[in-house]
Amino acid sequence: MPRECAMLVAGLAALAVSCGTFAAGERSGAGAPVSPHARLKSVGLRDVGWTRGFWAEKYNLCRSAMVPTVHAALQNPKNAAVLQNFRVAAGLSEGKHLGTNWGDGDCYKFLETLALVYAVTGDADLDRLMDEWIAAIAKAQAPDGYISTNIQLTGRKRFANPHHHEMYNMGHLMTAAAVHHRVTGKDTFLAVARRLGDFLHATFSPRPPELAHFGWNPSNIMGLVDLYRATRDPKYLALAGIFVDMRGSAPGGTDLTQDRVPLRKETEAVGHCVCAGYLWCGAADVAAETGEKALRDALERIWLNVTGRRMYLTGAVGSFRNGKSTRGDPVHEAFGADYELPGRTAYNETCANIAHAMWNRRMLALTGDARYADVIEQVLYNSMLSAVAADGKGFFYANPLARDDRTDGLSQHHTARRWAVHTCYCCPPQVTRTIAKLHTWVYDVSDAGLWVHLYGGSTLATTLGDGSPVKLTQETAYPWDGRAKVAVDEAPGGEFAVMLRIPGWADGARITVNGKAFVGPAEPGTYAVLRRAWAAGDVIELDLPMRVRLMAAHPKVEDLRGRVAVMRGPVVYCLESPDLPEGVRVSDVAIPAGIAFAPRFEKDLLGGVTVLRGRGVKSGARQSEPLPADGGEGHDVLYRELKADTKKEVGGDALDVTLIPYFAWANRGVSHMTVWMPLAAQPARGE
Repeated sequence: MPRECAMLVAGLAALAVSCGTFAAGERSGAGAPVSPHARLKSVGLRDVGWTRGFWAEKYNLCRSAMVPTVHAALQNPKNAAVLQNFRVAAGLSEGKHLGTNWGDGDCYKFLETLALVYAVTGDADLDRLMDEWIAAIAKAQAPDGYISTNIQLTGRKRFANPHHHEMYNMGHLMTAAAVHHRVTGKDTFLAVARRLGDFLHATFSPRPPELAHFGWNPSNIMGLVDLYRATRDPKYLALAGIFVDMRGSAPGGTDLTQDRVPLRKETEAVGHCVCAGYLWCGAADVAAETGEKALRDALERIWLNVTGRRMYLTGAVGSFRNGKSTRGDPVHEAFGADYELPGRTAYNETCANIAHAMWNRRMLALTGDARYADVIEQVLYNSMLSAVAADGKGFFYANPLARDDRTDGLSQHHTARRWAVHTCYCCPPQVTRTIAKLHTWVYDVSDAGLWVHLYGGSTLATTLGDGSPVKLTQETAYPWDGRAKVAVDEAPGGEFAVMLRIPGWADGARITVNGKAFVGPAEPGTYAVLRRAWAAGDVIELDLPMRVRLMAAHPKVEDLRGRVAVMRGPVVYCLESPDLPEGVRVSDVAIPAGIAFAPRFEKDLLGGVTVLRGRGVKSGARQSEPLPADGGEGHDVLYRELKADTKKEVGGDALDVTLIPYFAWANRGVSHMTVWMPLAAQPARGE
């Protein structure tokens, strides 16, 4: 590593303890854009601050370890994404293009991360670092606005092949530039984005037939809407709509990139999972600005297909690496058919999992429906965090739900260890930018009042829909503890509602206001509506039951018949080989249906986690009968809690079992792991 890079990495690591922060509620340049057809409005980037607890720790880890690790990788010529390409394209350095076709986009995601961290810290070194790279990017941009260094430095023809990922690169540039402008108030990066947006509008708005299938990985749709929100220039929104319209508009499309069938007519989730998630995010963004019902209806249909038939328990998506879609198109890194959800060979790319959360975040803003927040939480605590090491210095690309010695069906991205430099580097900056902005996902406002979506120690200082100020403090040890306390620090004089999310798993949630029981519905999978004239000093206390649940899959998921997984709150657990006695394999362990797990918080284990201890069964376990197919909710239920009438007696020797959170596996050397374990329907003898 060059000496100047090492010094910068050390400086970034020191930020976690040395830098100052903006005051809570300081909103200069960081206010949230308003979308006219979204039910909910995001709070400003500086309206929320983490204080203590789970997400505060992850945010600090992001600043102190993840960001320096990613920056060092982007300086490494062996990495798949390399910042130096911008300096070479700008004529500031000698060299050739390094890395993958999509490396520029991953560098822009890193710059977005820096802007998001700067929004909280106000650190001048981050500001200077962004200025340095933005200047190089501006100089690398062609006079007509085009920029994609993989084309500019290789002499290849523009827009000759969708696999060149020009749209992916450009979309992330526009998003990063909009965030940078929002945070700093500077126009330097936004000017680059505007020139690019103007170029794209001139190129694509006439709808040239030879470009009908362009947009391999369509971050360009989100990017154009972000550019529109930053500038209010309607042509950028119109072009975003054109890119949505282009999907399936001409013969020759493929399910791989969701352009065989027009999006408004699509009925299922198909093809590359990152491409899909980005497309649906962009379409939701367009719908939030235009109010188009047909787009919202299509997104709802696809969402039901994903969550009802094609999603993993961890919120992950992407069941296989290579194959064919249900319509016969070759696909990879893709959705499978309904109920095709293998565990060991699951691809579950980190970028796809996070894109799934991003899409649900947009659907939540459009509707205020708690089921979308449930999926967001499912991803955040499981398939997003599984991608990053406990020390923040390594990353996974693929996130399978089991690992053993077999290699058949696995790809080069199914690594046994997390890595710092990789042949495809899209995932690490995807993780960092998500954690860096996650505080803005905790709360929203609307005309009705204040919404609490996620639970984590935090402060909020914002304004309600009518412009009146409100401040509060949230204290909680969630997800290890189900209790959360929300104290009102400042409130307007009149009535407004606090919408408190009750997770879909939380049967028996209890709420008190100033020590008195809340009288009203607090049903799982809804928002409890607490309406009153709030005053400083009022305290809301939420108690979510954190009992351990055995989960079973729909019987059509062939790989999971007779198997169970274990959840506590939003956290999926797994069995990992370091926790087993010598000579006992992960595959030797079965879980009795009547098992009693004892939760225990281990502050010195894997960054501080709650483990579950119980008595399992070793060997001799037979599979139980599958659950009934219909969960009675209007469509097939993909996962549900094990019911007593599915028990079937099995024998076996008693065995102590310790489960850890799935996200924390692979932090103790190369290991074997599984989320889904055979169900032994009777407790071990002698209990």
